Amino acid sequence: MATAALSRDTLADTAARAVRNMIVDGTLPAGARVNEVHLAARLGISRTPLREALAGLEREGALSNRPRIGWFVEPLTLEELADLYPIRALLDPEALRLAGLPSPARLRALAQLNGRIGRESDADAVIALDDEWHRLLIAGCPNRALLDLIDTFILRTRRYEVALMRERRNVAVATGGHEAVMAALRDGDLAAACAALKANLQHGFAPIAAWLAERETKETA
Repeated sequence: MATAALSRDTLADTAARAVRNMIVDGTLPAGARVNEVHLAARLGISRTPLREALAGLEREGALSNRPRIGWFVEPLTLEELADLYPIRALLDPEALRLAGLPSPARLRALAQLNGRIGRESDADAVIALDDEWHRLLIAGCPNRALLDLIDTFILRTRRYEVALMRERRNVAVATGGHEAVMAALRDGDLAAACAALKANLQHGFAPIAAWLAERETKETA
C-alpha cells in the first residue's frame, strides 16, 4: 500500500484500507501496539481521521483498544475464520428467499456490477464491488434486522477477504458464482439461486485457510 498523502475526501476510509492491508501484509503484526504518531506521519494525515479509521477497524475486529494504553493488532486466525466465515452462507440465502425474484432492471444492474468486479485488479476495489453486488442482490429483503446482521459479518470478514481477492483466480471463482445465481434468477428458480448463493459464499474458506496456514508457517520459521 502506498504511503503517499491520502485523498482528503474519503480520508478515514482510505486510511482504514491502508492499515488493514498493513495488518494483512504483516507490516503491523499481531499483538503490535499501533503508534498513532508514526502511523499518521507515514500515511500523511492528522491523528483525527486516523483515529476514526482505527475505530472502524476495531468494529471489524482487526484492532482492540485498551483504555489509556492504545490500539493493538488482533491476530488473523483459522479459529476466527471458522467461526465467522460460514455464517453469511446461512444468512444471505435466507435474505434472498425473503426478497424474492428481482426485477429485470435489478438483474441488469447485478450483471453490470459483476462485469466490473471481473475487470477490477485492485483487491480493495474488488471487495467493495463484491459487497455492493451482494447488497443489491438482497436489497428487497423486508427483514431489516437480517440485513443489518449481514452487514456486521461483511465487516468482520473484510480483512480475510483482502487476502482472498488478491488472487485473480479467486476473483474469477466469485464472479462465476455470481453468474450461477443470476442464471437461476433469470430462470425464475429462486430455490436454485439461493443454493448457488450459498455455494458462492462458501468458496472462499479453503483458499483463505490455506493462506493462513502458509502465513503461520512463515511467521514461525
